[in-house]
Amino acid sequence: MTREKELLQRIKRGDNSCWEELVSMYYDDILRYCIYHSPDQDTARDAVQETFLKVIRHFPKYQDQGKFRGFLYKVAANTCTDLWRKRREVQLPEDMEYLETGYAGSEAQVNFQHMVHNLPEELKEIVYLKFAQELTFREIAMAAELPVRTVQSRLRRALKLIRREMEGEV
Repeated sequence: MTREKELLQRIKRGDNSCWEELVSMYYDDILRYCIYHSPDQDTARDAVQETFLKVIRHFPKYQDQGKFRGFLYKVAANTCTDLWRKRREVQLPEDMEYLETGYAGSEAQVNFQHMVHNLPEELKEIVYLKFAQELTFREIAMAAELPVRTVQSRLRRALKLIRREMEGEV
């Protein structure tokens, strides 16, 4: 049994002292995700806090099927969208820094950030979740509310577009 599953079971039985450890397991990942989807660091931190508050508040309705990580990303995505609507900001800032470890290595080889930025919105999210957040196809499908096959085909399409752009720059 994984540590996550053990904590979830203990919380279900009423042991609320496990929340701190569970939140700390995912806090940094959800923060990086929210930074990517927010216009500034303060909004991202607000989104992270709101994400975990929503998860805690609605946990009694959560049915554990081994998809908690995907569930967290879905709540974070919805929270970021809600905060954007409230602040009426639709575009990511052009000079936004990517702090994700997944991007750092790629940027050293190619201008990955620029290529991802140029992708259509529906593809950008898939690439980000796969390579920067290292989610599985199943977790991405859950977060994006798409079938797994759609996630796979969108990732293939995104990678083809990136490959074409790389070949055009060579």
